[in-house]
Amino acid sequence: MQRIEFFFFDAGGGHRAAATALEMSIKAQGRSWDVRLTNLQELLDELDILKKYAGIRIEDYYNWMLRSGWTLGSIQLMKLLQFAIRSYHSATVRMLERHWKETQPDMVVSFVPHFNRAFCESFNRAYPGRPFVTVLTDIADYPPHFWIERQKQYVVCGSDRAVVQAREHGHADDHIFRASGMILHPRFYEPPIQDRIAERVRLGLRSDLPTAIVLFGGYGSKVMLEIAERLEESQLELQLIFICGRNEKLASALRARPSRLPRFVEGFTTKVNTYMQLADFFIGKPGPGSVSEALAMRLPVIVECNAWTLPQERYNADWVIENGVGIVRHSFREIVGAVGKMIEPGTLARFQANAAGLNNQAVFEIPGMFEKILERAASVAASNGNAALVDRSV
Repeated sequence: MQRIEFFFFDAGGGHRAAATALEMSIKAQGRSWDVRLTNLQELLDELDILKKYAGIRIEDYYNWMLRSGWTLGSIQLMKLLQFAIRSYHSATVRMLERHWKETQPDMVVSFVPHFNRAFCESFNRAYPGRPFVTVLTDIADYPPHFWIERQKQYVVCGSDRAVVQAREHGHADDHIFRASGMILHPRFYEPPIQDRIAERVRLGLRSDLPTAIVLFGGYGSKVMLEIAERLEESQLELQLIFICGRNEKLASALRARPSRLPRFVEGFTTKVNTYMQLADFFIGKPGPGSVSEALAMRLPVIVECNAWTLPQERYNADWVIENGVGIVRHSFREIVGAVGKMIEPGTLARFQANAAGLNNQAVFEIPGMFEKILERAASVAASNGNAALVDRSV
């Protein structure tokens, strides 16, 4: 049985989510691989400078920064992080090489940025010729040295832009695989709810109003309060589903506010796909996961893009416009105008049709890509073995 090792970390929720969803898809397809998931942060704890001197992991600091909304200096923070990673590159390679010799994978798959040079170099030292794959969990790369490195490996891209970037880094077309989008949990492909109207009513919502779902990741965001207040003070007629994640303080604040607009407030849930089916459009940050989830549910999106937006997510806003699947504003202070435009019948219908046309099946496609990569590696290894036999017989 071939062994595949998936590497993720928890700086943001998308990396673990993508690895887990793909593992589920592989099992559902009945593929006879031994897939193991490894948290890179746990493996490299002893090299974590922030933990060593401040007692907090880098990924925990990153997540705290996201929850607090302190993202204005994220470009400078990223440069500092990359400097630290480069400084510890040799030590990281040695540690990873020791790890590969213990786990002995036939293929390594990375779902994390920044470390792909170290992954590739160490795995090639341990097992020359075995394939290393990077699966981008962002719609596009944010170079330099974020996702795609100039080295011999395979790259799985979820957009045409990412494919172009891979080519620009010297990767041949037969080492680039184009998926139809971001990896989503299989639950986003479950059969649709039979009676959306009845489900809305069950949540205390009306059957006849345009419905927005407001979602800002697993810990919510205080900007959701601002969005609620601005829409409350507007003349618009709509209703809102707020998903606050693990931010109970935010959920309580929203529930406590009197409102003329019908609303439903939920905390942490594994039923985001269900709530999205009850909505008509999405309001949130331009994260690759949440935007892709919304579009899979045929929900056009309203997102903002400005200096506070994480640098690796800024292209996502351009991608929304390029694909005609939503509205981008500089700030959610402009939310009333954006929602007013979105709920115009012609606009909403056009955006919904464009979203339906994307047909993201990445979570089901990528296992087949892995199979091709493994078959190619086996073929090359067999050819090299035959060549070696010929050499010895001469």
